[in-house]
Amino acid sequence: MDPLDYLTKWYVVTTVGVILYSVYQYIHTKQLMKRLGAKPFTNDEGDGWFGFYVWKQLLDKKAEGTLVDFGHERYEKITNPNCETFQFRIFGKPLISTKDPENIKAILATQFNDFSLGRRHEIFQPLLGDGIFTLDGEGWKHSRAMLRPQFVREQVGHVKLLEPHLQVFFKHIRKNKGKVFDLQELFFRLTIDSATEFLFGESVQSLRDESIGMQLEATQIDGKQEFATAFNFSQNFLASRSVLQELYWLLNTKKFRDCNAKVHKFASYYVEKALNLTEKELQEEKGYVFLYELAKQTKDPVILRDQLLNILVAGRDTTAGLLSFMFFELARNPDVFEKLKEEIYTKFGSGDDVQFNEITFETLKQCEYMKAVINECLRLYPSVPQNFRIATRDTTLPHGGGPDGMSPVLVRKGQNIVYIISSTHKTEKYYGKDAADFNPQRWFEPETKKLGWAFLPFNGGPRICLGQQFALTEASYVTTRLIQEFPNLTLGDPDTRYPPLKMSHLTMSLFEGCNVKMW
Repeated sequence: MDPLDYLTKWYVVTTVGVILYSVYQYIHTKQLMKRLGAKPFTNDEGDGWFGFYVWKQLLDKKAEGTLVDFGHERYEKITNPNCETFQFRIFGKPLISTKDPENIKAILATQFNDFSLGRRHEIFQPLLGDGIFTLDGEGWKHSRAMLRPQFVREQVGHVKLLEPHLQVFFKHIRKNKGKVFDLQELFFRLTIDSATEFLFGESVQSLRDESIGMQLEATQIDGKQEFATAFNFSQNFLASRSVLQELYWLLNTKKFRDCNAKVHKFASYYVEKALNLTEKELQEEKGYVFLYELAKQTKDPVILRDQLLNILVAGRDTTAGLLSFMFFELARNPDVFEKLKEEIYTKFGSGDDVQFNEITFETLKQCEYMKAVINECLRLYPSVPQNFRIATRDTTLPHGGGPDGMSPVLVRKGQNIVYIISSTHKTEKYYGKDAADFNPQRWFEPETKKLGWAFLPFNGGPRICLGQQFALTEASYVTTRLIQEFPNLTLGDPDTRYPPLKMSHLTMSLFEGCNVKMW
């Protein structure tokens, strides 16, 4: 056969095949929509340069610190802004974005079994392995059952364990002598120090350095000093892999693999130490250590290591991010700072009259203005601003279709859904005309009690955050002690950009740090 005839025949057959497949998909989709009562999407974004444009946009926005705000801005540019859901495409593949509380409720709760984590396991596996944040199905249920007892009230209430780390933390603030410094960098060091002590039984002591005249202990565990840096790098890498979704495998550099190996080696040291203890020694161990409690349930070193690292991501980064945004806003809003300071001083004293014994899990929960400030920070800066789910079957979401966007829409099996909590939290429909403003006072208004799924800083449904109370208690204690020690707080630069640029890794933090003065 003439080569030209062969190519012509191949071209015709392929073209016909694509057309027939497209027709079949169109008819099948229409039949599914009719059977499931779905309507066409009210808002359907084109795919630019075959989806390459959106993909590049997302990576560029992440690199410049505007990805989170970009997710919200897209809703203002769709055909019908009153509809809180739209379909878009990356590489020609349709995805769904939603900020609609009813849709989020369906994804996380009422239709929980219709959705899964999709490729999260493959994307996160090199660092986090098989843990509660990477697993679905029975693996996830087993992880949650194993971890739930570790977050009972007794463990959450042990706020005094933070105090030795805070004393070192205070030294770093004092060394600046009222000059500008990055408080966020210190928060991340503080939370990794406290989290590793809680989880491993021994802190990495990242706050101890020569700048404050402190040396690390003479007996150093191999890899201890490199752990925090390696852990930070790998988490940032995982976030970029998440943006790529199915093309995550393109990001797998040697440095990423080396950092993962350092993290695993460090965690495995403590796992081995726990497994070498006898049952009697485990039972007699003084104080609470997360790892030792888990070791009473399983002796599998990989399971122990993976669960530790999964909880470390949540226990360290979310709290550090929350505290950073909180003090950034307090520095911008002196009236809020003064009101919070008054509540803290009234309840727990200040200066030489600090009433340490009065600062407990129970009394911190009674600080109503503190709760309002924290809620407002979690509203404007949720730790996980957006998340993903994949449909496990052909199903629907309650809203997003028809002329007004209030009819169900079809979700095909395997379709990716992005739900953007940070955008929900800034929608005027739920928070009023001042939705973009920092206003803790809104949490004393009756309307806030009716928010339901429109306020979701800790996820919802069966996968709601196990460590919610732990994080809130730690943030409250650190805030109380910090304001007791340093009654004055201002921004390093009064003209600091607002709203701030945001670093979006697995969790969210300030892109340019929390640059303040404290004395």
